[in-house]
Amino acid sequence: MKNKKVKKIAFPLLVCLVIVLAIWGPEALAKYKDRDILGETYVENVEEAGEGYRYTLNANEKLYILSCCLSSQTIPESELNALTRTETEEVDYQNLEGTYAFVVNHNGPSGKEITDEEIYATCNEGLSMLNELGILPDGIKEIGADAYDATLYSAIDVLEPRNNVAVWKVSLSNSQMNADKENRLIDAYIDADNGKIYEFYVRTPLTWEEIDADSIVEEWADYMGLSSPEAYESDNPLLESTPYFKKYVFSGMGEGRTIVTLGFYEGINELYLKISK
Repeated sequence: MKNKKVKKIAFPLLVCLVIVLAIWGPEALAKYKDRDILGETYVENVEEAGEGYRYTLNANEKLYILSCCLSSQTIPESELNALTRTETEEVDYQNLEGTYAFVVNHNGPSGKEITDEEIYATCNEGLSMLNELGILPDGIKEIGADAYDATLYSAIDVLEPRNNVAVWKVSLSNSQMNADKENRLIDAYIDADNGKIYEFYVRTPLTWEEIDADSIVEEWADYMGLSSPEAYESDNPLLESTPYFKKYVFSGMGEGRTIVTLGFYEGINELYLKISK
């Protein structure tokens, strides 16, 4: 009988003890653990991803975005087209619509990009490098602010604005249009971050027969940090306004691709490398 009474009393007490421990146990345990860590400094490694998403375009992606933006605009490609262009003709970059936009960067360099004062020296360094690599012939004259204009542009994927490329366009000034253009740079697009030359139009004493297009494009691709080019075949003879050209294909973004054309305008002896989608 005593055992039964003890069991009847013990069971409710055990239940009450369990309830008390369930309510106050975790808090008491936490306070106990806190005594060991409060007032102490600890270092813990965390995932860097929590600091925010950072996206960097590779060389092929930058080339592709720029090609899409340039292809969506009507921009003079060479002085060969100057016969149908007046000096006052300008492109309105401010009211562009579509998937890609190529607009003047009125804010100027952000601090990480090549500045107005640096762009001419950077361009000359790029021309010298292209000459050393055999991409440009000897004798191309240096450029300067006295004869050239430089404008900073932003090439933007409108649907994904984080995909953008800042480029300088360096062009022979309109005031020099009647000057001697032999061995001179006419136009170039230059990466505002690293100074690499995407496009160029230069006057040269060479003829098309003296130009090894395959070698030039392969060297240029290596200089830009691009993947290897593939030949672009087409039965359309009217792809360019000159019969002297070769086209190549580079991978872009997703299923996209970039077409690089190395060509030559006979008569004015202008060698060019341009990009398009």
